[in-house]
Amino acid sequence: MAFHVEGLVAIIVFYLAILAVGIWAAWKTKNTGSDGDRSEAIIVGGRDIGLLVGGFTMTATWVGGGYINGTAEAVYVPGYGLAWAQAPIGYSLSLVLGGLFFAKPMRSKGYVTMLDPFQQIYGKRMGGLLFIPALMGEMFWAAAIFSALGATISVIIDINVNISVIISALIATMYTLVGGLYSVAYTDVVQLFCIFLGLWISVPFALSHPAVTDIGLTAVHQVYQAPWLGSINSLDIYTWLDNFFLLTLGGIPWQAYFQRVLSSSSATYAQVLSFLAAFGCIVMAIPAVLIGAIGASTAWNQTEYGVPDPKSKKEADMILPIVLQYLCPVYISFFGLGAVSAAVMSSADSSILSASSMFARNIYQLSFRQNASDREIVWVMRITVLLFGASATAMALLASSVYGLWYLSSDLVYIIIFPQLLCVLFIKGTNTYGAIAGYLFGLVLRITGGEPYLYLQPLIFYPGWYQDDNNLYIQRFPFKTLSMLTAFATNVLVSYLAKYLFESGTLPPKLDFLDAVVARYSREHMDKATLVKSDNIVLNELAPVNPRHSQTLSSTFTNKEAFNYVDSSPELSNTEDN
Repeated sequence: MAFHVEGLVAIIVFYLAILAVGIWAAWKTKNTGSDGDRSEAIIVGGRDIGLLVGGFTMTATWVGGGYINGTAEAVYVPGYGLAWAQAPIGYSLSLVLGGLFFAKPMRSKGYVTMLDPFQQIYGKRMGGLLFIPALMGEMFWAAAIFSALGATISVIIDINVNISVIISALIATMYTLVGGLYSVAYTDVVQLFCIFLGLWISVPFALSHPAVTDIGLTAVHQVYQAPWLGSINSLDIYTWLDNFFLLTLGGIPWQAYFQRVLSSSSATYAQVLSFLAAFGCIVMAIPAVLIGAIGASTAWNQTEYGVPDPKSKKEADMILPIVLQYLCPVYISFFGLGAVSAAVMSSADSSILSASSMFARNIYQLSFRQNASDREIVWVMRITVLLFGASATAMALLASSVYGLWYLSSDLVYIIIFPQLLCVLFIKGTNTYGAIAGYLFGLVLRITGGEPYLYLQPLIFYPGWYQDDNNLYIQRFPFKTLSMLTAFATNVLVSYLAKYLFESGTLPPKLDFLDAVVARYSREHMDKATLVKSDNIVLNELAPVNPRHSQTLSSTFTNKEAFNYVDSSPELSNTEDN
């Protein structure tokens, strides 16, 4: 394939435009948070993100390179088809559920990151443990989409994959570094527009290519391959449901999502943004579905691609750029490439910022440096943006199974963080003992179930397992959802068991080594009211959350029940008198 100078120029122009928008956004908002709260402004954008920008940036967070390429691939691959393209519906429902049940309690309490409620209720240790799967999910996701971008660019303009990955990562890291959430949000607006326009411009040209058969016909009839609508075999129904719940429920506990929720100007706005993004995810998936259908309806021997077809060459994961390259005019394929590049960067920058935000606040500040200045936190965030960006780039270049690592880490987000989030927000009385037990049970069940992408053989063989042609063991049983439910039940049961054993006197108070039940004040009531009365805990151990938009401090980060508890508890009154 020849080197395409025009394509390279188009990509350079696009990247420079994105970088310019990011720097402009950073300059426009450079004085935000200048009153000593610049770190929070970088993480949650001063909590003044409006509906338009917020809706675009939340949609762009999910509509990434993996979302677009993966949807087109699922529709194209014979035996799967549209029936297995679960991401559009799954992520859209995830955003709807997030808006209905999670956005309001998180935003109304004025948290800064997703991990704040865990550290508030379960303590610093548990917050650190939950940071691990959250970080893995963000980093491997960024690495996976950088890797996909390199392959996509190399298909169309035939430049070195490593160079394209490095340049893309540098651009995304640079504007994230200088502007934080503001730069990410404003560039998301431009990127989402480019994705929508680029893919929709490509579709009519691809449909009109002489080698493409009517996609309405190939949807239900076999022409070149099985119909692209696809079907679900009775043996695979549980696998389909397991993956569907993984996308729908596992798509909620991500810092990239809650960063947008917490940056909203109010809890109501946070809910509306979630619903807008759900609609946006469906709309943005339509051209990807059509491109996958076009790939399944093409006589590839009548194109410059030749024979065998992409699936036979094991290039089904690249069907979107292949359609752009061989079924569209050159200038259209370059424009579509810009769309894919935009999709990648719009997700990668969010992941890098999310990872650095959680580390700077929940690990560095709340766990090690409670008295750190705002300027110090800002610099920690900048350094970690560089480190995490470089790490994601290195993994994209060096790891042979980045997608396998991401699949496993996203499973851990679903199995470990989601049940913990349910407990910390909605189940009163859970404590650190239950949280640790649920964490470990979920982790063990997931690892012992195996992971074919990493060639990790299972130790537990669930009903319906089989061995494929590559001698890999495949589990049909929905063991991921089982692991999640087990982690949730374990958290609740162990928490209440520990509470009963300590409060009934069955176990002596000295065994409460985590200070979770019968310590001077229960972690169950670890909020601002308790921190004020506790002389052995630094008051700013939980970093301050400034009131926004007519919210007072008491309504933002105070559990009124704790006040009532302190006032009415005779045990605490006697303790204070003594």
